[in-house]
Amino acid sequence: MNIHEYQAKELLAKHGIPVPAGHAALSVDEAVAGAGKLPGPLYVVKAQIHAGGRGKGKFKELGQDAKGGVRLAKSVDEVRANAEEMLGKTLVTIQTGGEGKQVNRLYVTDGVDIAKEYYLALLVDRASGRVAMVVSTEGGMDIEQVAHDTPERITTITIDPVQGFQGHHGRALAFALKLTGELNKQAQALGKKLYEAFIALDCAMLEINPLVESKDGQLLVLDAKMSFDSNAMFRHPDVEALRDETEEDPAEVEASKYDLAYIKLDGDIGCMVNGAGLAMATMDIIKLNGAFPANFLDVGGGASKEKVTAAFKIILSDPAVKGILVNIFGGIMRCDIIADGIVAAAREVDLKVPLVVRLEGTNVEEGKRILADSGLAIVPANDLGDAAQKIVAAVKDVA
Repeated sequence: MNIHEYQAKELLAKHGIPVPAGHAALSVDEAVAGAGKLPGPLYVVKAQIHAGGRGKGKFKELGQDAKGGVRLAKSVDEVRANAEEMLGKTLVTIQTGGEGKQVNRLYVTDGVDIAKEYYLALLVDRASGRVAMVVSTEGGMDIEQVAHDTPERITTITIDPVQGFQGHHGRALAFALKLTGELNKQAQALGKKLYEAFIALDCAMLEINPLVESKDGQLLVLDAKMSFDSNAMFRHPDVEALRDETEEDPAEVEASKYDLAYIKLDGDIGCMVNGAGLAMATMDIIKLNGAFPANFLDVGGGASKEKVTAAFKIILSDPAVKGILVNIFGGIMRCDIIADGIVAAAREVDLKVPLVVRLEGTNVEEGKRILADSGLAIVPANDLGDAAQKIVAAVKDVA
């Protein structure tokens, strides 16, 4: 689960982490009122969307010469003008794709006199089973570009969750950022607080870019991006309440209601599979046969008929889908349950695209019988390779 920048900063501030003062706004008047509560005379007006690259982005409606989604304002009147120009417009960044995202929220913050910018992020390093703190002196830049061009400027510090953040981790952080004196002490204290917030909130990722040194010698979190382990949100109802569903794909929101793992992709063959590994293999073999998957969808190991029906409807809600491949290996999941769900969904939505089904495992013969007796135009497949060839061929015939 992702949240907006202003929400991330509010959470960090509760953990004693220094952030510039700021106020969220859903309207122009709220943006102006927020600016009025700040000391000024410099303000920053930030578009709030779940995507990076806002400062370099462009608003569709304003043309290529328009300013991006992060703007400096030297007066409250300029805050108003920027808010009027940004709210309700579509911001296109390197992470949104060509469609962009509509800006429905703004964040008006106090301006900071910046002396130096740094990069700092905490991630779950699955290879080591530890939390990785990634730091660089090259803040404010795309970290991927820094990693490609100057990898020596990135330092990774791994932290054993059993032992937690130790003094040597803080010293390594300050050394990597080349900080001395009072700034060195601030960096060590900041690293400890960030790690504690990361663990306490069950974060999956916490990125600060940039972390800045102000000209009066303070380290401040100037921008923050946070994502959380969705499986842990039952422990954090206050964090879960921050979810902004308008920033998510409607199909993905619908899928989450049924505990389905669904991600929309750019292809035209819908996939319904049980198990993440099998889903990845299914998408790979579709591409191997010259087509592209329209989604990743894992119905899980013990889905009910209702869950399967919901999954089928979600796939078909994508207008790009020209055919569907169902690939089920019935271990915990019974093939007859899957078959019942497929038949029920196909009838309910009046299926008009080719459907290829590969079933194997528990109650497979009963599942195949249900599909065969349904009277629907369902194409059976003997194995995954056969299924992929059949759905690709059927979609090409439709095209």
